[in-house]
Amino acid sequence: MENKKRQDKIDARKILEIYIAFFKLGAISFGGGYAMVSLIEQEMVDVKHWIDPEKVVDVFAVAGSLPGAIGLNASALVGYNIAGFTGAIAAIAGNLSPSVGIVLILSILFAEVGSYPEVKAAFNGLRPAIIALIAFSAYKIGRTAIKDFYCFMIFITAFYGMMFTQVNPIFFILLGAFAGIGGEYLKTFVSRKEI
Repeated sequence: MENKKRQDKIDARKILEIYIAFFKLGAISFGGGYAMVSLIEQEMVDVKHWIDPEKVVDVFAVAGSLPGAIGLNASALVGYNIAGFTGAIAAIAGNLSPSVGIVLILSILFAEVGSYPEVKAAFNGLRPAIIALIAFSAYKIGRTAIKDFYCFMIFITAFYGMMFTQVNPIFFILLGAFAGIGGEYLKTFVSRKEI
C-alpha cells in the first residue's frame, strides 16, 4: 500500500513536471508549431533528456503528418513517450494554457491598440525572427533525419515537388513513407544477395 502511494506521488510529480515544461514552451513559442519544433527538441532532448535525438525526429515526422497543429501533436506524442496517456494530456494542457490566456488578453488589447505604429513595428520585427526559428528547426532536424544519400534524394524530391508544383503536401508525406519502406526492403534484398 505504501509502495502504491509512493508510486502515485512520483507519477504526479512527473506529470506536473511535464505540464510545467510544456507550459514554458507554450509561453515562449511564437510563430506556430514549426517554430516550436527546435524548442521542444532542445528542452526534451538536451535539457530534460526525456527522449533520444533519433526518436524526436520520428515524433516530428508523425506529428507533421497528422491533422492538427504540429506543436500540439508533437507535445502529445512526447508526453505519451514520457508518461503514457496522462503525460500526453499534461503536455497538451501545458502547451495550450499560456496560449489560450495570452490570446484572450491580446485579443482584448489588440482591438484597442492594433493600429498603433509601435504595435505594427513589433509584428514586422517578429515575422523574420520566426522565419529564422523555423529555418533553424529544419536544419537541426535535417541533420538527424537525412542519414544517407537515399534520404537526401527523398528530401530533394519532396522539397522541389512542394516548391514547384501544385501537388498537395500530403502526397509528398505519403511518398516519403512509401519510399522509406521501399528503401528498407531494397537494403534487405541487397544484403541477402551479398550473403
